[in-house]
Amino acid sequence: MVNDREFVAALRGCGAVQFGTFTLASGKTSDYYVDIKRVTRPDLLREIARRMAPHVRGCTRIAGVELGAVPIAVALALETGLPFVIVRKEAKEHGTKRPYEGEMAKGERVVFVEDVVTTGGTLVRAIERLRAEGALVERAVTVVDREEGAKEALAKAGIELVPLLRAADLRRMGETS
Repeated sequence: MVNDREFVAALRGCGAVQFGTFTLASGKTSDYYVDIKRVTRPDLLREIARRMAPHVRGCTRIAGVELGAVPIAVALALETGLPFVIVRKEAKEHGTKRPYEGEMAKGERVVFVEDVVTTGGTLVRAIERLRAEGALVERAVTVVDREEGAKEALAKAGIELVPLLRAADLRRMGETS
């Protein structure tokens, strides 16, 4: 894939991006719906990883919040050779009670990946849990930023948000496709 238009067309082709009228989990209505978990094609996961790879330079580990970011974290780990951790939305209440799965040393520079961000609340909480474990986190890379406050919420937490696509990009390309 060469450009964003082809990238969005591929996301639409597998049903990960749809246009119409949708009710979101928040109860809001949207003219598009994004479900990156529908991306199960190796070529498309590879393209997401290829596009994210430049944004992980200087980091020693990748982190992804369960469930949607896990395939992205794995694909990016394979693309870059960096190890990854899976961050739980909530710490386990049994066993080790760890907030993440995988190995991580205190002081590691960690980049978070995400499928879709809206307000950024879930991502900020996950980053704070990993920071409490000693991770240094300054950046998060997402496939889609819905542009509903995530960038600002993450900035307040000292995190740069890097989206591959924004809501405006999806709308513009959805109208012309």
